[in-house]
Amino acid sequence: MSFNNRKAWKAILFTVISAMILSVLTACEKSDSASPKDKAENNDTSKVVATYKGGKITAKQLETQKKIISFTSPENAQLVNLGYFQDFLVKQMIAFDYLSGKAADSSKKEGEKQADQLIEQNKKNMGDEQFKKELAAQNLKEEDLRNYLVKTMTAMEDMNSKVTEDEIKNKFEANKQDYTVATLHHVLIGLQYGDKKERTKEEALRIAKDVKSQLDKGADFAEIAKTYSDDSATKENGGLYENFTVGQYNINGFKEQVLTLPLNKISDPFETTLGYHIVKVDSRKETTFDQLTKEQKEIIKYNLGAAKIDNFIQNQLKDIIQKIDLPKTDAKQPEDSAKKEKTGSEAKDGKSPQPYTEKVEKAEGTSGK
Repeated sequence: MSFNNRKAWKAILFTVISAMILSVLTACEKSDSASPKDKAENNDTSKVVATYKGGKITAKQLETQKKIISFTSPENAQLVNLGYFQDFLVKQMIAFDYLSGKAADSSKKEGEKQADQLIEQNKKNMGDEQFKKELAAQNLKEEDLRNYLVKTMTAMEDMNSKVTEDEIKNKFEANKQDYTVATLHHVLIGLQYGDKKERTKEEALRIAKDVKSQLDKGADFAEIAKTYSDDSATKENGGLYENFTVGQYNINGFKEQVLTLPLNKISDPFETTLGYHIVKVDSRKETTFDQLTKEQKEIIKYNLGAAKIDNFIQNQLKDIIQKIDLPKTDAKQPEDSAKKEKTGSEAKDGKSPQPYTEKVEKAEGTSGK
């Protein structure tokens, strides 16, 4: 998994909105003699920008965190110097620093293990030289990145350890339909196709209607998919998604069609953000709790752990923060980001955006996207 692969990054750190709000603070452990890490912290004479029960955040630590965001999530690099974002970021730093500091020793060990594994995996995927080059481009040390990951993984692991089997089962029952396993054939007439060429909605719908007409007249679905579909995952396989867990495909409108369309009936073209789809569901089978794979249960558990962190941030963090004193900035929040915030639960009272607006609650199947 590359740090620059946004989807892969979110799959592991889905407890936050991308990589922007995770903590880079270095863990402070009491000992008789200061370690090199402790000495480095003691030599940090930069301005204190936030204090909370048990700790503080300096301007230097905040700058390091901003660099890590630019490294792990380059699409968010343009946000790091915005005032609203820095306030948001500092609060998340406090939360993950505080939670990881309170974590059980077993969670801390597991957090370190996961952080080291993630770094080694990225070195392997990117190549050691490229990994070092991209760190150097942000003026970062590998230790900075490791501290960031250890803090985050530790807090998440500790919250996961508090999730009970009953909570996992209740979560499954509340989203049971997402674990339905289906086999289906699919044609996508995309708004983007080929080498990033674009179609209008009107053009895509016209083609989709023509495809539906051919299918209604008896054309072979697999041949039609190979000829017309812009779904690169199934085009050459005749549009086949076999034993596909429905919740994996979280595009609005698609899941609903797969769950409700009568078996072996070819759907009318329906629209999603990708374009127009035509689907034929060949089989559909519900999954019971005892049929879940170990990985599926772990994903549910991870989401529940994220929800516990969410609850902490929304309901307890305010009692831990003592003061935030960030330098003023003339940079304004981008219009697109402001619009997005207005659609969230915190936009009404003017507070900073909250995490977990994009949780990964997928159900893993044996095939498909």
